[in-house]
Amino acid sequence: MGFWASLFGTGVPAPAAGLPRASSPDGGILIESPQQLEEALRNGNLSVSGVAVTPATAMRSAAVFRCVTLSAGIVATVPMQVKRRIDDKVRADATDVPIWRVLNRRPNRWQKPAAFKRMMQAHVLLRGNAYAMKVRNAAGEVIELIPLHPDRVQTRQLSDLSVVHVWQRASGGQLLLRDDEVMHLYKLTLDGVTGVTPLTFAREAVDEALALSRHGAAVFKRGANLSGALKHPTKLTDEAFARLKEGMADFRAGGDREGETIILEEGMEYTALGMNMVDAEWINARNFSRTDIAMFFGTPPHLIGHIDGNTQLGSSIEQQTQGYLSFGLEDDLTMWEEGINVDCLDRPGDEKLYMRMNRNALVRGDFAARTGGYVRALQWGWMSPDEVRELEDMNPRPDGDGGKFYEPPNTAGDAGAPNDPTGGKNNA
Repeated sequence: MGFWASLFGTGVPAPAAGLPRASSPDGGILIESPQQLEEALRNGNLSVSGVAVTPATAMRSAAVFRCVTLSAGIVATVPMQVKRRIDDKVRADATDVPIWRVLNRRPNRWQKPAAFKRMMQAHVLLRGNAYAMKVRNAAGEVIELIPLHPDRVQTRQLSDLSVVHVWQRASGGQLLLRDDEVMHLYKLTLDGVTGVTPLTFAREAVDEALALSRHGAAVFKRGANLSGALKHPTKLTDEAFARLKEGMADFRAGGDREGETIILEEGMEYTALGMNMVDAEWINARNFSRTDIAMFFGTPPHLIGHIDGNTQLGSSIEQQTQGYLSFGLEDDLTMWEEGINVDCLDRPGDEKLYMRMNRNALVRGDFAARTGGYVRALQWGWMSPDEVRELEDMNPRPDGDGGKFYEPPNTAGDAGAPNDPTGGKNNA
């Protein structure tokens, strides 16, 4: 408890000028100096329209929310396997090292692994960086990862090219952390030290999506869109107008009257009004903003629910999904692998340990593709039946023959030929 008391205890020094003191309730950064205000106006979170697009407000856009939760959910559910190199060809599971427990059982004392990974991935996407302070045991092994909110961390590169992180405590004090004390995740970087978020360049697209959403909500609230019109040949009498007004009010209230027919008096006619051009342009603009946001996050539009006209050079939905897994998601998985291998397996003597994301888990939902791959692996002799059963969380074959590899078929045409002394038996 001494470590935690010293870390989160009271009596810490006051924050230095220029650092953001805290996060506001909506997820933005509190501005406390003219310099911070100027930075926000020049390069910060204000769009051209003057609306602040913060990570919290951006998540109110359905397209942004889906892009973030999709990527974060995939990263959270792909197994992180810790392996040990026995020699150049042999690998073994390293479930005996503390980092395996951190990644698969308990990253810290209050979070579960999936929640931790999902949060860190969301930090990368919405704020460009994700930080976790490393807690080590006496042997120097990482036994806990304490997440640090990116809004409270400033990363700096010193004149000797070393990197330090200044963390702002909620109590107001600061803690200076060396680079080897922090796991730092980021994707695209323009300075080689900190990452940039898609929101940095997608603020106008997100602002447009939010503005269209606000406009639609305001229209529906006021009921400004007309679904039809009542046409009278001359002029309503006061008595007929009063009865019509009362009846229309009841129908607008819905409830049990919903779907019934209203009686029109004095030769009145009802004319239905179709969608006007303004409505059509509004819908098209919303679709365009969704596509724009999906492009910034590198997510295929159909994965965020936008499938209208979604054809890309004749590619099918399945091919587009596979393209996302191969090119878009692979960047996230590689970021995590390098983050764990470089930042958390940096103790001397750990050179034979490494973490890999098990990409086979991405096809677990497709039974036909998964079993088809197993058949080919067994047929060509690069997997044994017991290895396949292990991937399916099954015990080895009880007859003990599950460790044998099948001979691959001879595609050169020699197997089974008349001059083959085995008579083709090696194809079994």
